[in-house]
Amino acid sequence: MRNNTLFRGMILVGKLTIDGVWKIGSASRFMFYVICRSGMTVRRPRLLLDEIYFAGALSLIIIIVSGLFVGLVLGLQGYETLKRYGSAEAVGTLVALSLVRELGPVVAALLFASRAGSAMTAKIGIMKSTEQLSAMEMMAVDPYSRVVTPMFWGGFFSMPLLAAIFSAMGIFGGYLITVVVIGVDGGAFWSQMQASVDFQGDILNGIYKSVVFGFAVNAIALFEGFDCLPTAEGVSRAVTRTVVTSALAVLALDFVLTAFMFTGA
Repeated sequence: MRNNTLFRGMILVGKLTIDGVWKIGSASRFMFYVICRSGMTVRRPRLLLDEIYFAGALSLIIIIVSGLFVGLVLGLQGYETLKRYGSAEAVGTLVALSLVRELGPVVAALLFASRAGSAMTAKIGIMKSTEQLSAMEMMAVDPYSRVVTPMFWGGFFSMPLLAAIFSAMGIFGGYLITVVVIGVDGGAFWSQMQASVDFQGDILNGIYKSVVFGFAVNAIALFEGFDCLPTAEGVSRAVTRTVVTSALAVLALDFVLTAFMFTGA
């Protein structure tokens, strides 16, 4: 009995390993095709602009509102903490560094995956389940060049912009709650922020993170849609996998990038 259980466990581990290797190989081949067939995006910029609108402009509301409330919370919590040590004027530095280094890119990427990433997966999955992609191939239209690559690059270019807007709205929210509502000196708020936030060490690192997160989230979303089963249940499972896998990938990549950035500093 014990030997049978051990044997079944080994079979399960082997199956999961084979499935994982197959998934990684398929995803790598998929991204190779996407990169190699990106020339259509350059020759037909209208497709790219449409996808930037779909992935970026339609995500503005959730990014702006979420960034504002995150900034309000950061400002309030930071003021209450720094006030104990007589450094309430440094709350602007705390809000800005927290947003441009970590919260801006990470939270924006999570929101982007939930809104735009899931929509991309559903769009590709529905096109596959209704055989629209197969119909394109029958008409000698490459679905990678016509559908996938514009969606990928549209989301890729949108992600850093959304992260920047999130950080800007967060800083504005911190200003509202600390300077306008609580009464912290506005000059000290902005001057200490300006003196403490470094462009290369803080802002550029945040931009690098948002670029990496944008690549990862868009790659996961499009691959899950392209790889899903052509059924309603398959599409719904693919959307769920996109959100979960993207969130885990963003958090894991954030740790790796932060470790390299601090080591390099």
